[in-house]
Parts: sequence; structure tokens; C-alpha cells
Amino acid sequence: MQIYLDYSATTPTRPEAIAAMQAVMAEQWGNPSSLHEWGNRSATALEMARVQVASLINARPENIVFTAGGTEADNLAIMGIARQYATPQHLIVSSVEHSAIAEPARFLTAKGWQVTWLSVDHTGRVNPTDLAQAIRPNTVLISIIYGQSEVGTLQPIEEMGAIARARGVLFHTDAVQVAGRLPLDVQTLPVDLMSLSSHKLYGPQGAGALYIRDGIELSPLLSGGGQEGGLRSGTQAVPNIAGFGVAAALAAAEMPSETVRLIQLRDRLFHQLADVPGLEITGDPRDRLPHHASFCLTTADGDTVSGKTLVRQMDLAGIGISAGSACHSGKLSPSPILKAMGYSDRAALCGIRLTLGRQTTTADIDWTAIALRQVLARTLPCLTPANV
Repeated sequence: MQIYLDYSATTPTRPEAIAAMQAVMAEQWGNPSSLHEWGNRSATALEMARVQVASLINARPENIVFTAGGTEADNLAIMGIARQYATPQHLIVSSVEHSAIAEPARFLTAKGWQVTWLSVDHTGRVNPTDLAQAIRPNTVLISIIYGQSEVGTLQPIEEMGAIARARGVLFHTDAVQVAGRLPLDVQTLPVDLMSLSSHKLYGPQGAGALYIRDGIELSPLLSGGGQEGGLRSGTQAVPNIAGFGVAAALAAAEMPSETVRLIQLRDRLFHQLADVPGLEITGDPRDRLPHHASFCLTTADGDTVSGKTLVRQMDLAGIGISAGSACHSGKLSPSPILKAMGYSDRAALCGIRLTLGRQTTTADIDWTAIALRQVLARTLPCLTPANV
């Protein structure tokens, strides 16, 4: 029996998306910038996908710029603003950002920018009051992740975006983990820029998007033919984008029922593991991504087992989970996200993440809880089968 519980790392591409990609590669393979019939066919597929992705967040199609993924979308948002300034300015980010935001912020720090890293509480949430107090006269951009990929916590984006708008500061959010799982409406949500990723919502890897509100100017990262409104030069990966569009449309249609189902499964897993000694839920227990369960293991007598070890042991049991952020799961180092949340270096080595998806069943949850208990009993001597 094999159970995949790493949907925050990537999701399996839906058959409908694969079919759309195959159709494009077979029949709409022209360069969408070409003016002849072959180019027009490809351009039609591209613009259909733009409409589908825009509809997922209630945006206008012309406000969507396609990228190669969420990381590029994040970089375009941060660096696209920063490159407009001849002298360093001030940027605000949270201390629990994905590396696709954290690394550009560190790069800008090295270039002389002032960067404020907002602290978070033990659940990983930013206090909006801290944000308001951090804004300076030269603050040009605020970037706060919507749903934290490692611990699942949802940030109060509406409140923080309103603070930014009232102060005349641009606001970006990485909504990669949220899109397709919770409703997003950029007509009411006070954000200026929003990053999305195809492979987090059952589309193919290699496609993403950045929503850009009307009137926002960005400098491109790439120089070339001026595709995507001059913001993303290079011939678009139309098959990938077409798959992204289909996946986005299906996610929007299924979200009302699927979100409820995922929350029920997530809470079932929490309930079944609630009595395991030393197994602490990380992130906000309730105000979190619907598909996301995460834990940190530290027993009363100080014994620990690394998240990486638990991942390997669960893999031997046929269950795929993650140790902290997927982008760092190969490194045996304390999670910077857990450390930002106040965990010790020792505890920050012990985080695991189990994320659920369309194929996850109640039986999968029940068996995973049993398997994790057995793994913990084997790896921690202080946890016997009787008390696990």
C-alpha cells in the first residue's frame, strides 16, 4: 500500500490537464507570437488559459503574466519593483517566507536595501500592528506569504493589505499554497501582486503566474522578444500553460466541496495523533491551509528524532511525507521557519509535514496514523507501543 501525502511539494497532473497539453502539442504547437494560422492556434490556447487562471482569482485576463513557476513569479514581484529604483529603498517581508521571497530579500540587503523581517508568534502568524509600525517613508513593497508551506498557517492578508494600501505601499502575497484550495478574489482582496503555481493545483510543473493590478509598473527580469506584455520575454511554454489553465478551472469548480473534505481529513489526522506524547502540532491548529498537517516531535525527557529520519522511515512504510519545507528537505539543518516561530535548534530539526490531496481517502489517514505511531515507537526508545 502506497500513500502520497506531500501535496504541498507537488501534485499529480490531472488527466484533463494532460489531455489539454497533448492536444496543444499535437495541434496548436505554433509560436504564439507568429501572425499566421499556426501561431494563431497557439495564441488561442494561450489566451484561453489566461482566462481560466484569471477566473480562479477573479482577475481580468490582462492582469495575468505567465512565468515558469511560483519562484519566478515571486522574483518578478520583488525584483520587478526593486529594479525601478536607482538607490536602495525599504522592503518588508515576514520571517516565515518561502525561499523564493527570502533569497531575493537577502540579495537586496547585500545591495544596500533596508529589509525588515517581521517576527511571528508561536503559530507563525504576523501581527498586523507590527506591520503598521514597520512601514517607513521609503517603504516601497511589502511581501507576506498567504499560506505558509511548512506549517500551514494562514496570514491575515486582508488586514495587512488594507494597512499597506492606506499607507500607499505596494503589497504582494505568495498565494501558491492557497490558490485552488481557498477562495481568492483580487477584486476585494487588497493586494497589488499575487504569485500562483500550476503544479500546486494539479497542473504540470513548469508554469506559474503573477497577478499584477492595473497601474503597477514592473521591470522585467529577462530581456528579449517582449512576450507577456514585455514582462516575461521568451516563447511561452504553451502546453504547460494550457494544462495550468485546465487545472485552475477544475480547481475553481471543485473547491467548495473539496475544501470541506480536506479539512475533515486533516482534522481526523490531528485527532488520531492527539495523544502521542511530545507530538506537537506546528502552525495555527485551525486558521491554516485546509489540506495541511504539520508536527514537531520533542519528548519530555529531551529525546528527539529528526524530521528527515521520520521521512525515511515513513517512506519504507510506503507513505510519502516531508520534513519541513520541501525545498529544504534534503538538508539536515534546523528549519528557519520553526526557529522564527520560537522553536529551539533541536526542536527545529524535528518538523514533519503531511499534506493531503484529491486522492487522499479516510483509509489513507487511518493507516498513516497507525504507521506513524509504529515508526515513533521504533525510533524513540522512550515511546513504547503502549504509550504511542
